[in-house]
Amino acid sequence: MLHRAKISLGVLALLSGLLLGNSVATAQSQSGQAFRELLDRSEKGKKGLTFFVRGQTISGIVVKIVGADAVEVRNQTFGRIIIKLESIDALAIN
Repeated sequence: MLHRAKISLGVLALLSGLLLGNSVATAQSQSGQAFRELLDRSEKGKKGLTFFVRGQTISGIVVKIVGADAVEVRNQTFGRIIIKLESIDALAIN
């Protein structure tokens, strides 16, 4: 009986881990989609964005989305800034 309980708990833990993993993946894909919408809006409408990257803020306009990995931005100080999408913590648009 104890052996069955351990197996049942193991199966339960595995299923809950899979469900939790799916919800995390879903949340990440939703935030990725939201980021993509703001990046596209900045690129097409020449709207300024504020990027929050690992504790730093970078303001600028999206010049080009570089594949699925990075974005090229420019601002008054720098003509070309490349930001890895995986390092962006948050985005803000005016």
